[in-house]
Amino acid sequence: MTRTPEVLFVCVHNAGRSQMAAALLQHHARGEVAVRSAGSAPAETINPAVLTVMGELGIDLSNEIPTKLTTDAVEAADVVITMGCGDACPVFPGKRYLDWELADPAGKGVDEVRTIRDEIARRVRDLLTELAADPSEDDR
Repeated sequence: MTRTPEVLFVCVHNAGRSQMAAALLQHHARGEVAVRSAGSAPAETINPAVLTVMGELGIDLSNEIPTKLTTDAVEAADVVITMGCGDACPVFPGKRYLDWELADPAGKGVDEVRTIRDEIARRVRDLLTELAADPSEDDR
């Protein structure tokens, strides 16, 4: 039996980039990857433009609530992907860390946020391909 890989997406407010990335990975992975997101300084609500552009794909984020980044969440993850949160994410040995440099959707219009969403979607598909290609420790 193989273990399901866990991916944690982290940004500052957990109201835009990390929420989009988590939702897109969850959508494309279809249960093959455990997905979480968090923020170093979470906002109170999801960015309205993010709700709009994700809704265009049939992904409803209206019930999502920005979550505070915890050490436990980082420890549980196999892959931690940061998006503009600097050094706020603790580092643990044996974890794979990626930093995705992406524009922050805060204060941007729907057209700009759509472009950010599309770039995140491209990276998520690439990540999913990598995760599917990498055998877990249990497979060796």
